[in-house]
Amino acid sequence: MNKELYNYILSIADNCLILGQRLGELCGHGPTLETDIALTNISLDLFGQVRSYYQYAAKLVDDKTTEDDIAFLRNEREYVNALLVEQPNTDFAFIMGRQFLFDAFHLMLLSELQKSHDVTLAAIASKSIKEVSYHYRFSSDWVRRLGDGTPESKERMQAAINDLWAYTEELFYQTASEKLLIEKGIAVDLSQLKASYYQNITDVLEESTLTIPDSKWFKKGGKEGIHSEHMGYILSDMQFMQRAYPNMKW
Repeated sequence: MNKELYNYILSIADNCLILGQRLGELCGHGPTLETDIALTNISLDLFGQVRSYYQYAAKLVDDKTTEDDIAFLRNEREYVNALLVEQPNTDFAFIMGRQFLFDAFHLMLLSELQKSHDVTLAAIASKSIKEVSYHYRFSSDWVRRLGDGTPESKERMQAAINDLWAYTEELFYQTASEKLLIEKGIAVDLSQLKASYYQNITDVLEESTLTIPDSKWFKKGGKEGIHSEHMGYILSDMQFMQRAYPNMKW
């Protein structure tokens, strides 16, 4: 097994899995029917992307490992998603802020991943980027609407950005596997995306009449398997059926 490639695939896919699970919790709880359906569809898009990544990762392990094994049978420390995507659903502004900060990164990542020397990763990125382009338009539009809306919506959106800002830096943290694969032209050099990401975020927040947080303190750990207290609760829900009924097939 190419351990570095396997780890790199998980570093991309786990973000989509955990954020998709978070959005799935909102099914039937959106502020309007249209928004509820949109969030559910974004969740399904992310799960579709996850399947492609995990199917590829499973082939790198052996002929018996399946995408379900990778999704449901790992322990908490074996997931390598960023801390941002595991943050809990609070109010709608927080949900949109979390989505926007991830979507802006995700879109840039896929744009570059299309150039990967790994043809499978490049193909997944090319297929996924249309969906993620919509995700970004949806979340950034809501940030603008809430930020430049009523006094209450502005206050809530600003509070969400302030809270979530500390999780953005980790998106660009490079693991040992990523650094090795960058040299081979497989992985995306995230350090080259960081300045453009923060400029994009700043532009949208300014359009939204929101203030860019000036905090220089950032939280990290998720990409190395060190998660927040929220992760265990996510996995207990997500993995219950497979843990309770091993080898269950639909």
